[in-house]
Amino acid sequence: MPQQVTGLNSLNPLKGVESKVANIFAARVMKAILDDTNPETSKAFKEFGEWSTIGGIFFNSLNVPNPNPVFSSNNFARPLFPSVSAIPLENEIIYIMSLPNSSIQQNVNDVTYYYFQSINIWGSTHHNAIPDPINGKPTNPESQQQDYQETEAGNVRRVTDGSTEIELGDTFEEKLEVRNLLPYEGDYIYQGRWGNTIRLGSTVTDASIPNTWSSTGESGDPIMILKNGQHDEDTDPWVPQVEDINTDLSSIYLTSTQALPIDVASKSYNSYFSAPVSTSEFDSEQVIINSGRILFNAKSDNILLSSFDTINLNSLNSLNIDTPKTIIDSKEILLGSKYATEPVILGDTFLADFQSLLSKINNLSTSLLVPMSIYPPIAQNPSLPIVAVQLQNQAQKMIGKISKYKSKVSKSK
Repeated sequence: MPQQVTGLNSLNPLKGVESKVANIFAARVMKAILDDTNPETSKAFKEFGEWSTIGGIFFNSLNVPNPNPVFSSNNFARPLFPSVSAIPLENEIIYIMSLPNSSIQQNVNDVTYYYFQSINIWGSTHHNAIPDPINGKPTNPESQQQDYQETEAGNVRRVTDGSTEIELGDTFEEKLEVRNLLPYEGDYIYQGRWGNTIRLGSTVTDASIPNTWSSTGESGDPIMILKNGQHDEDTDPWVPQVEDINTDLSSIYLTSTQALPIDVASKSYNSYFSAPVSTSEFDSEQVIINSGRILFNAKSDNILLSSFDTINLNSLNSLNIDTPKTIIDSKEILLGSKYATEPVILGDTFLADFQSLLSKINNLSTSLLVPMSIYPPIAQNPSLPIVAVQLQNQAQKMIGKISKYKSKVSKSK
């Protein structure tokens, strides 16, 4: 009668049973090589290829566990895929397989261990580690021990306290509030360990659990959502959540037909005669970036903003521009209001003429200060007519140029 295998041992082929995949077996992660500074792995770093060992792990077989494991080439495995880095944590379970290495041209029998990504034991993107009954800590909290036993039996892990004692690494600390992302039919979802996700999804008009992007368009209309950090919810932490553009820490949405109910910080469009479509009603292709602060920095060239229609800068407080020079090339500039009609004066031209006018007024005043004869017949100051004529000419000149003092571009209110 075939041997019945349960628990983690079921991940390994049965002893005595012929298998075409005998070179694949399950193992527990002991330590990962992440740099050249860790004293536990520095020797292996130098012996196994230095920087080419980054991402490699030391393991302990589940089928024949070593009670006193050491770090050697016999229990060292490299990542199977070179372009995708998903380094497992300590005490996570992985599949190991033996495959050819760089010496295959000299010796076809020379193989190296490689590992797949962590096995989904807890159904969690945060971590899937499980205590080592042989080399782990002597005891675990009773609530946690019961939790592991229930999961071993096939139940969903539902830790609600912060008493985790399992070793996950040198710096990794478990965060019980990290949630998985709820999938919809057809989604491709990529999830990190800390609530950072990428969803390649679509509009789902009849979803049993609604989302915020499916109120417009048709089912199957594409959308891409990149999110970092998740929002708080009152449900248990093992319940998956759906993105929320208003409460997630930072997110980027690339839409096709979806209208998103984003709460913008400022929604005043008083400068428009015909305001743009509301941000929560626009249902065509757009890119939305939402976060606590957004910085655009061009470290060696320009920032170019180009629009088929208008560019709106909207702020609750102020618009500040700090630059050595500001150049605006426009046919018309309205300052203070969209209804501004008063032309702005051309400062240099006006001041030059105004200075000349003031100079002649000053000369007239000087001439008027010269005493006249107090006896009849009254004698006229001989310089007075000359100054009067000059003053009249200047005044007429300025009167003739009044329209030229007005800016053809800038208007204010």
